[in-house]
Amino acid sequence: MTKNIREIITTTFTEIFSDQVDGLSLPELSDKLILLESGLDSMGFAILVSELEERLGFDPFSISDESFYPSNLGEFISFYEKHKP
Repeated sequence: MTKNIREIITTTFTEIFSDQVDGLSLPELSDKLILLESGLDSMGFAILVSELEERLGFDPFSISDESFYPSNLGEFISFYEKHKP
């Protein structure tokens, strides 16, 4: 069964969060989750994007012509869905 982009992102986020964040519980991974309040720091997000590139086979931040900084998880997932090759 092929997972969709949303499932891959949320699964990967959960794994990275567990590896990178001590002392915090995983937040609810809703579209409204503010990324800056998710518990991941900039290094955690760099690891997340790198891991997603490996799993999905593309990095929308490097292939997109637009500069985009998603503020919540829904925008982050939509950006990946929009730029899927």
